[in-house]
Amino acid sequence: MRVIFLGTNGWYDTETGNTTCTLLETRDYSVILDAGNGLYKLDRYIDWEKPGFLFLSHFHLDHIIGLHTLIKFNFKSGLKIYGQKGTKKILNQVINQPFTVALNELPFKVEVQEIAEGKYLLPFLVKAKFLIHSSACLGYRFEIDKKKIAYCTDTGICKNLKELAKDVDLLISECSLKSGQIKPEWPHLNPEIAAEIAKKSNVQKLILTHFDSDIYKSLRERKEAEKIAQAIFKNTTSAIDGLEIEL
Repeated sequence: MRVIFLGTNGWYDTETGNTTCTLLETRDYSVILDAGNGLYKLDRYIDWEKPGFLFLSHFHLDHIIGLHTLIKFNFKSGLKIYGQKGTKKILNQVINQPFTVALNELPFKVEVQEIAEGKYLLPFLVKAKFLIHSSACLGYRFEIDKKKIAYCTDTGICKNLKELAKDVDLLISECSLKSGQIKPEWPHLNPEIAAEIAKKSNVQKLILTHFDSDIYKSLRERKEAEKIAQAIFKNTTSAIDGLEIEL
């Protein structure tokens, strides 16, 4: 499995990268995690013959704005979009005229499926849990190609985050805040908190992403966050756009 970080910024694009989007290019499927502006790079990596699955965490624009670029793609086996209750209504409002090409007018079939907390047996196993954020936000856990991957973005510390991360091969965690920063009114993680969760959850590898663009203004600052996290959980990497790992 290839894990490719197409967008690693939170909030808005800067010279450090695009807003959040991650691709799991598995043996049989293309699994996309959120659809920030990094989504436009998808055609550099994807196999269009594979079925596409897109999982949305929530509806803040840095997680869905890239959907306006879907018109440039060609999912020959179609694209299935999964999200919380209300996903169909919101996407039909935003990904539609007069803003962009509507989902039902794309040159490939798109299905939108609304899910609640729980386990779902798709062609692979998915577990969804609500995280703690300023608006309802889903975290995900995938079991695919004999690997376990947790994707938890836009969250503070919560029980569901720890549950999704437990014993995974890879935890993809947000790191919006810098060391020592805590914002209860706008729940997010800093590098040491993300590392502590990875350590206590018996994670094999931690990758930090979704760096708040107004807080992390350079890639050097991301490397500093990486070093802070590594002091707690050694196998930590700070993501940048274009980072690719084999899992």
